Amino acid sequence: MALSKKQISKITSQDVLVGELSDEDLADFCILANSTYRAGNPIVSDNDYDFIFISALKQRTPEHQLLQSIEPEGKGLSDEKVLLPQAMLSTDKAYTWDAISKWLERVEKSASEVNLVLNDVKIKATPKLDGFAGFDDGSRLYTRGDGKKGSDISRVFERGLNIYNDSFRGQGAGEIVVKKSYFKQHLSDSFEYPRNFQASLIKEKELDETAKRAISNKAALFVPFSQLPFWEGSIEVLRDTFDIVIEKTSNSVDFDVDGVVLEVVNDSLKKHMGANRKFHRWQIAFKENKDKAQVKVVSVKPQVGRTGKITPVAELEPTVLSGARISRATGHHYGLVKEQGLGEGSVVELIRSGLVIPKINRVLKSADTSIPDTCPSCGESLTWDSDFLICTNHERCPEQIIGKMEYFFKILANNDGFGNATIEKLYANGVNSVPQIYKLKDTDLVEIGFGEKTSSNLIKQLVRSYTEQIEDWRFLSAFGVVRMGLGNCENLLKNYSMEEVFDLSVEQISDIDGFAELTAKMIVTGLSSIRNEFELLRKYGFNLERTLLKSDTNNINHELSNKKVVFTGKMSGSRSDMKKHASSIGIIVSASVSSKTDLLVVGENVGKKKIDSANEFGVKIITEEEYLSII
Repeated sequence: MALSKKQISKITSQDVLVGELSDEDLADFCILANSTYRAGNPIVSDNDYDFIFISALKQRTPEHQLLQSIEPEGKGLSDEKVLLPQAMLSTDKAYTWDAISKWLERVEKSASEVNLVLNDVKIKATPKLDGFAGFDDGSRLYTRGDGKKGSDISRVFERGLNIYNDSFRGQGAGEIVVKKSYFKQHLSDSFEYPRNFQASLIKEKELDETAKRAISNKAALFVPFSQLPFWEGSIEVLRDTFDIVIEKTSNSVDFDVDGVVLEVVNDSLKKHMGANRKFHRWQIAFKENKDKAQVKVVSVKPQVGRTGKITPVAELEPTVLSGARISRATGHHYGLVKEQGLGEGSVVELIRSGLVIPKINRVLKSADTSIPDTCPSCGESLTWDSDFLICTNHERCPEQIIGKMEYFFKILANNDGFGNATIEKLYANGVNSVPQIYKLKDTDLVEIGFGEKTSSNLIKQLVRSYTEQIEDWRFLSAFGVVRMGLGNCENLLKNYSMEEVFDLSVEQISDIDGFAELTAKMIVTGLSSIRNEFELLRKYGFNLERTLLKSDTNNINHELSNKKVVFTGKMSGSRSDMKKHASSIGIIVSASVSSKTDLLVVGENVGKKKIDSANEFGVKIITEEEYLSII
């Protein structure tokens, strides 16, 4: 360990930031933090360890041994290790719904590989206990160790430790925990964290009276995972009720919980998915952190968006919130700055959930404000539009130009490499529009300062962006016209073709359901401003999937036009393609059955929930064959 005590102290107090640590020092600190946590004397919180230090280690040195194998146990246990009756791996973690959704997609793919019907796949959710992991084979209790070998701590049962629910020995993996309510009332004055107390139970030294009382009162327990309350259901139901499942599962026990473990129930699928050196692939833990803090504002600086809106960004006294170090947050708009007194020295309530961008919830203590008169990017005078300050120099403001170019590639979503750093470098070298980017050759990029391989890859991504098929409404939205997000573009192209939209009047657009007159005026102005750029890019022959016009769908003669339909169960073909086709012929496709649903189309192996809902709401149920005969 190369770190000195002084360095460790500065890192834990965050006088030295993660970004200031070398890769070696960061790795050494992570190893130390893990070791002290396992030993019951954590030097940082579990959230800081996960969100700050391990997150940084993954980004910098993803191949580090600490990330590839079971995290080693801390000191204080016997050096003699014994083979575990069954491997105890770590649990992979996810902090967002997107990460969980990707895991579910992998489960679905694996299920298809073993010919397991999707509706037969069962997922179980249990609370993720924040205790001391162990394995009870009925005669001995082991620590998890390195996942294969652990220490024998059977002495805890000899000391009288009970099994949760007054259950029996030998139920395998579990955790030594202490009841949250008991810790708060009887132990919080003596121990900083429950982890400190839990670790004291397994040490070789004699137990003190406090620990003996907790064991006697059945507040300290070994909880086999098999005894935990759980939710079980299909992938589809989990997707529909994810937030509810997480909330109920998290609150189902009187122990410290730092997430919810999701795992596949089907043995054949678990066997097929297997494990890597550290995690079971059929299992994942969802950890969501919600928090708020009172934070002092150091300064408020203006930031220019792609549409010219000037957003106040508050520089904050650094604070740790939901496991991350926060030093800046958006102030929404300058109307809030004026109204609530957001300025240097003000105190704000900051909120953050999981990995969501932190935001200022309200100003608790006002201060003098500073409101800019000119744009920080181009120096032009600013104008007020309701609560917003606007830079109207749309054609020449550097930050707006960079923002528009970056936005184009982000919305296309079929390319890689054209993020902020690349776009800024291109702009600095005279490239100030998307059509100019498409004119570039790899030799041009090399001359600008990109490496030969990077230049070649960027050109390949440009070609990919116009050869891979994308929806026409996505392409139109990528130009960044105000009030022309993905939804509005799709709605517009359901009523008029791409060739017609640039010649539409305010009246024609406002006649479309969902477009107010003010929105229509902004769209007409915006479309006029991008017309030349649009025509230049069309020459590259973007592979656009055309939206079917309502006038065309009206000519399709079937009784389900404009009806709300739900598809469920295994179909003869792809259910996704089936939904897409239904939308193209005027059917309104819904994900769940409600009182507004007109029809439920069922395939094989249908889940009970949708059938019950259809019966409850009086929704007609038909088979796939009957549906196909109608359309």
